[in-house]
Amino acid sequence: MTITGGSSLSKEDIERMVREAEEHAAEDKARREAAETRNTAEQLAYSTDKLIKDNADKLPNDVKTEVQADVDALKSALAGDDDAAVKTAFDTLSESQQKLGQAIYSQEQAASAESAASDEAPKEAPAEDEDIVDAEVVDDEPEEGKK
Repeated sequence: MTITGGSSLSKEDIERMVREAEEHAAEDKARREAAETRNTAEQLAYSTDKLIKDNADKLPNDVKTEVQADVDALKSALAGDDDAAVKTAFDTLSESQQKLGQAIYSQEQAASAESAASDEAPKEAPAEDEDIVDAEVVDDEPEEGKK
């Protein structure tokens, strides 16, 4: 804590304020960390919920149900005042959220493999007996009357 300027505080008051600030620094740090954890947990719950809704058709029901249960548990923990419960639910959801990514990725891989297989269907080869001529059109007539 820094006190500057021409304050009307006595030296004893300034020292007392500095001492109190130092005594409460650990409490302030703990409150700040708890607030940051809660904010991060809220963001994770929101983004995971949105990911589930946006990709509902691509996710197996068992994965969707399991991860949604972890989202709900985190939301319940956020409604309470227990920071340790929030941290535990946050860690659990962070781990289970990876299952969503794996399920979506494997679904997309299967779809791309399917489309690649259908693209490999035999294509019509050009007929050998066709006479193909590469040509360029040239206008040999003089440009009369154009200025």
